[in-house]
Amino acid sequence: MKSSAKNIKLTSVDELFSTEQERQEAQDERVVRLPLSEVHYFKGYPAMQSEIHFTGQPFRVRDDDPKMLETLESVKRRGVRTPGLARPDPEGGYEIISGHRRHRASELAGLPDMPFIVREMNDEEAVIELVDANIQREDVLPSEKAWAYRMKLEAVKRQAGRPANNSPQVAANFRSDDEVAETMGISGDTLRRYTRLTELIPELLIMVDEKVDDKKIALTPAYELSFLKKDEQKLLLDAMDSEQASPSLSQAQRLKKFSQEGTLSIDMMRAIMSEEKKGELDRITLTGDKIKKYFPKSYTPQQMEATILKLLEGWYKKRQQSLER
Repeated sequence: MKSSAKNIKLTSVDELFSTEQERQEAQDERVVRLPLSEVHYFKGYPAMQSEIHFTGQPFRVRDDDPKMLETLESVKRRGVRTPGLARPDPEGGYEIISGHRRHRASELAGLPDMPFIVREMNDEEAVIELVDANIQREDVLPSEKAWAYRMKLEAVKRQAGRPANNSPQVAANFRSDDEVAETMGISGDTLRRYTRLTELIPELLIMVDEKVDDKKIALTPAYELSFLKKDEQKLLLDAMDSEQASPSLSQAQRLKKFSQEGTLSIDMMRAIMSEEKKGELDRITLTGDKIKKYFPKSYTPQQMEATILKLLEGWYKKRQQSLER
């Protein structure tokens, strides 16, 4: 019994987050240890670098992400057990195709190097491999999906010899879009809707991922807003800020309609954003600027909220006592 227990191999966290393809490649190809100083993120297509507002790969590596913290603890205890995938960079060093979390965890753990499978790949092969290796994560954000889907779609079209600047909204391209979507387990419509989100300016796109100054945009309104011109999207940011609101689907559709008619103005945007939405008629918003002057500078938002609730509770009790007299 004891001898059999010795043969049990525990699975490390970085092995859990690796793919079966990566584990098979590690067995089939030679693994080398690369100095972390020689490894960097994939730069992306030269033609797309002016559009992409992140490092050339769309998947963010966040130090405070729970899975990142798990990977870091595993790397500190065991090192990196499953190699990443990299390709030689003609400009020097190596570009990471997969293993971004393991690479960052190695940096944070103070390791000098990390195991990688090094493979020669052209840009199209690298993009397809990068997207396929990372898109299956549980916590992929909408903006990450948007750029990943677009990058893979353009890579497949380049491989097939089709022009890469064709819009995914053009009917003639539906078949190729559907083919790519099928390889990713999604519908062609889903692919086209997500790739359309890359037309949003970064300040709006990030609101699809998370709340920014208490404002968040749902996926469907974001798709409609992507048809606004870039300068109109910047004006919309101002209107959202002044009215402390984000557009609903019906508001986004009207903004798109007026934009296409050439009649959209900042005043019209503010008028639309100032409308009361169903379900928000009873909502009260207290911004930090309105209430900061009543609290010590050292107070956190949580302390402010707790104090306000405590004062309201006291006020409520006094009011109840006065009504009972």
